[in-house]
Amino acid sequence: NSDHSLAYSDSIWGLTSCDGPSGYKARGAPPGQNDDGTIAPTAAAGSIPFTPVESITALRTMYNQYGSQLWGQYGLKDAFNIKQNWFDTDYIGIDEGPIIIMIENYRTQAVWNRMMQNSTIATGLARAGFITVTSVDHPARSGVHDFRLDQNYPNPFNPTTEISFSVSGNDRVSLKVYDILGRMVSVIVDRELGEGTYKFSWDGSGMPSGIYFYQLKVGSRVETRKMILMR
Repeated sequence: NSDHSLAYSDSIWGLTSCDGPSGYKARGAPPGQNDDGTIAPTAAAGSIPFTPVESITALRTMYNQYGSQLWGQYGLKDAFNIKQNWFDTDYIGIDEGPIIIMIENYRTQAVWNRMMQNSTIATGLARAGFITVTSVDHPARSGVHDFRLDQNYPNPFNPTTEISFSVSGNDRVSLKVYDILGRMVSVIVDRELGEGTYKFSWDGSGMPSGIYFYQLKVGSRVETRKMILMR
């Protein structure tokens, strides 16, 4: 914010192509160009799967601070500029569409799961060294208590949460935590366990806020769930 534009802060932000006082422009690309202090809510909203805490904070702050000036019949208007006391009157479909899609992807991972059904994408990510994770709520089981990974509690959490799972029979069990890019950040357990239900605590101290995945592997069976660290 080299120009010290009004409204820019850690809780109100968003640069992308959008309307502005002087028309529609690709703002901030290349960095520093066409940046006249105009903020586009869609930039924050469209980033929800990657920066959930920061994005939701920004959207709530915009809504609470500017109310009907920014929010209308179809949701958030395209852009605003406090420096020039300008609020858009338009809703732009190419911005509204990604907001809906990305909120749904944050809630259910539907877009991600659909994309990962493409074998070429999955193979490419694997060859690049990424651990591909999806949320599997109802994996095939031979028995109701045969293999179960529960949702962590509390969720969201700060900074600790508990993860429970059940296994039947003696087997090698691993429970690991991955970040949003599929990088392993913690090994909670990796050893042979007997039949029973287990509960482990994970401490996210020192980790940035955001989405994490915890993955349970028992023999050849795998189940993954999502959790959110929110400071």
